Amino acid sequence: MDEGNQSAVSEFVLLGLGHSQDAQVLLFMLFLVVYVTTVIGNMVIMILVITDSHLHSPMYFFLANLSFVDMWLSSVTTPKMIKDFLTENKDISFEGCMCQILFVHFVGGGEMVLLVVMAYDRYVAICKPLHYSTVMSMQRCTGLVVTSWVAGFVHSIVQFVPIMQLPFCGPREIDSFFCDIPLVIKLACMDTYYLDIFINIDCGAIAVTCFILLLISYTYMIHTIRQNSKAGASKALSTCSAHITVVMLYFVPCIIIYVWPLNITWLDKFLAVFYCVFAPLLNPAIYTLRNKEMKNAVKRFRRYCVGPKGNAQCSEM
Repeated sequence: MDEGNQSAVSEFVLLGLGHSQDAQVLLFMLFLVVYVTTVIGNMVIMILVITDSHLHSPMYFFLANLSFVDMWLSSVTTPKMIKDFLTENKDISFEGCMCQILFVHFVGGGEMVLLVVMAYDRYVAICKPLHYSTVMSMQRCTGLVVTSWVAGFVHSIVQFVPIMQLPFCGPREIDSFFCDIPLVIKLACMDTYYLDIFINIDCGAIAVTCFILLLISYTYMIHTIRQNSKAGASKALSTCSAHITVVMLYFVPCIIIYVWPLNITWLDKFLAVFYCVFAPLLNPAIYTLRNKEMKNAVKRFRRYCVGPKGNAQCSEM
């Protein structure tokens, strides 16, 4: 981007989710509660995994990392959206807009790969249980998490660099609550047909590939589960069903928006709100409510804090 283009548009205007003042106040309260609950819920999961020795296993190590990713995915866009509900000025600087683009796809792409990593962990646990402790060593688990972050970074940079080169010299209204790539590209003062295709291909490369891998892995795991004993199969199937639910809630909106866009404004807004705001809240809820070990960890934590000398013990944790 040359100097003229950099100075032509210094900020964009986010149109947000609604225009009625009453609706803005209601949405402010709703999303504030959702965001605070999301941050607290994911932090609780991370604290439980770190402090509870019963949860020191690869599955919960990955779950803690998923909670960390979800907390930051929500934090990239939601605080700005909440602030805009109470202000008439919904501007966002050019630099702030580009940062949203970079970090939404950095964190989002990393989460997609992390979900595949979690599926691999469950595959080894269910299909190769005798080799699980050897295959899923802490060194390998750490390497897989680092790989997910690297993949997310590469995915975001590949899109971020060409978008930074676009000339923005006129329109600056973005009909959403954050700077979403398809909407920002439309504001460029040039033909972006090939860039649109490139973005779809890049998003498809990570989203569709990860989604297909997840479907194949869980199909194979469910087939294996059905051949095992009923008691063990029930527990494993419960774990897999929680993972599959998270996968569907996260991948379907992303694929519709970035890979096969329908260009329906209200639908795009709904799906963007879902995967940026509600999915990070639903993930910890699904894993906590459907996971016996997590529920037991919550009970142990509560007993530890409210039992005899509980206040002193909590302060020492």
